[in-house]
This record gives sequence, C-alpha cells and structure tokens, in this order.
Amino acid sequence: MNTKRLLAERLRSHRLTAPARTVTDAASHLLAVQSQDFVAGRWALAARTRGAVTLSQVDAAFTRGDIVRAWPMRGTLHTVPARDLGWMLSVTAQRQHQQAASRHRQLGIDEGIVAAAERVLRERIDGGVTRAQAFAAFESVGIDPKDQRGIHLLFVLTIEGVLCQGPVVGKEQLFVLAEEWITDTARPDDPLAELFVRYIAGHGPAGAADLAWWAGLTLGQAREAVERGRHRVAEVEDGVFVAADSPRRASGAPSVHVLPAFDEYYISYADRTPVCAPEHAMAVGPGKNGMVRPTIVADGRVVGTWSHAGAAGPAPEPQFFAPPSDEVADAAASALARFAAFRVG
Repeated sequence: MNTKRLLAERLRSHRLTAPARTVTDAASHLLAVQSQDFVAGRWALAARTRGAVTLSQVDAAFTRGDIVRAWPMRGTLHTVPARDLGWMLSVTAQRQHQQAASRHRQLGIDEGIVAAAERVLRERIDGGVTRAQAFAAFESVGIDPKDQRGIHLLFVLTIEGVLCQGPVVGKEQLFVLAEEWITDTARPDDPLAELFVRYIAGHGPAGAADLAWWAGLTLGQAREAVERGRHRVAEVEDGVFVAADSPRRASGAPSVHVLPAFDEYYISYADRTPVCAPEHAMAVGPGKNGMVRPTIVADGRVVGTWSHAGAAGPAPEPQFFAPPSDEVADAAASALARFAAFRVG
C-alpha cells in the first residue's frame, strides 16, 4: 500500500476525516484513547466528533457513564467505552500484572495489601472518591501511598475489575466501583479476536506488530488475534488489514488537524515513519521524559507541534517544522481556535 493511500485510510479510520456523531460514538469507534493527560484524552475525542464540541460535553459523557478512564493496556490510562472495559481486561490484565510484578515487589504490594486496599475503599467509596481521598483511605489502614504505591494499588484494583474512573466533578475525576457504575456490559464470543477487529476499525490499515504494540500483547498473542479475527476484516495486502466497513469521508473534511499529546493517530503503531519523518521524530517524542507532544497534521503527515498546557485562553501558537503554505497556516489557526473554544466551553 502506498503512503498516500495508507494515510488517507488512517485519517478516515481515526475519524479525523469522517467525524463521529457524538463523543460516545467516537470513543466506541476507537475503543481506547490514550488519556494519561486528561485534557489530551478529552480533546482527542472532541477532535473526532462533529461540530463545536466542548470540554463540558466530553465530561458529561463520563458523568453519564458512557465512557470511563482506566488502565486497559500497557499500564497506561485510556478512555474506553464503559461497556467494553471488562472484556478488554480479560485479554490484557494478566500481561499487565506480569509487566508490573517487579515494581510491585519493590513497593511491597502483595495480595494482602491489595485486599486491604480494596476493603477500605469499598467502605468509603460511596458516590466515588478522588485520588487524594483514596490515598487517605489507604493510610487509615496503615498502607503508605507514597513512592507511587498508592497509584499502583489503584492500577491493580482497576485491572482486576474493581475500580474505574467515572464522573467528573470540577477538576477531579472520581474512582468508582466498576460493578456499580458500569450497568451495560458487552460480552463478545472471542475477546481476543474482538480486540483485533476493533483495533483495525479505529486504527487501520495496520497489522499484527501494530496490534502488539498498541495493546501491550506479545507478538505471538497478536498473531493469534489476527488469525481468529481476520475473517471479520479485509486484508489489503499481506498482513495489512482494514475494516470491512469503514466510515465514509465527510464532504469538506479538513486537511489539517491539531491533535493532542499522545494522540492515537501518532502513537498507535510499531512504525511511525509513514506519519512523521524520522528527522522530526525527536521533536514529537517520546523523548527521555516519555512525553509525546501535541502535533499539527497536514494531509496525514506531522508538520509541526503545539502546546495545550496551561490555563484556558487564546488559541495556542503553532510551531511548524518548516514555513507552511498560507492554506496550511490558516487551517491550523482555525483548528487551534476550535481547541481554544473547546477548553472554555
């Protein structure tokens, strides 16, 4: 597949040139949106939804229980459709436990401490708790949350299906009991195959190596997922798959997008060179600090960066790798103004 077609197909599957009707629809289509930066994760959904979506509208989807934030894979926070969290964890939780085991031994996190943490949270979680309130609860039973012990306990309780992050209250997102908060649960016949099919729907064209990176699976697990789900997708060339039914490109779809830190369009593949030239990769990341910067994408390629850090205010300033055409500069300014409106809405 030539690069031009690859990028056009990915822009469509990512809902960047075929935006979804609602924030919830966008989340369902992508299945998981990296969201350790909470503003970034919410803008990722807004950027893939029709119209002038605001931060409060995305927060409303969390508060309704349509979407949640959790650690479904790679030990990284993602926004996922609430109904899909359980079956995703049935595929990915064991791998996450294995990858975190050494760090948990260093922190003294064992089954007894996890059980004590769960008991005290169940006693105090009425309506949800903030991270600080959860840490205070741990301290009340002699568990020191410092040195990342507290956040690792919340991680373990999440991948074990006890907790998720749900309603947004002010600037806080509350931890709630998943069994109480998630009232509609999907139960696919083959969760491993479902993970592959849904990944391709929201990220294709892609293959087994891409799925392994994105989901934190071994390459062997990813290849098995492909074999079990390949009859539900279309193979466009050897080992490269697209959805059997892709969303239709919107008329007048923009050619320039401003995407958040850690955006799925950039980060979701084993090889990012089709999207970003190697000479610009360090400007985007991940660098030594692990950050992946917000990007400006024109015709599917990263052409610059920007920043969504700081308080809401004027539209951020773009930083292009090379002087852009007037058309690209104007389109980027318009997209950044949309982000500024999203932030204050």
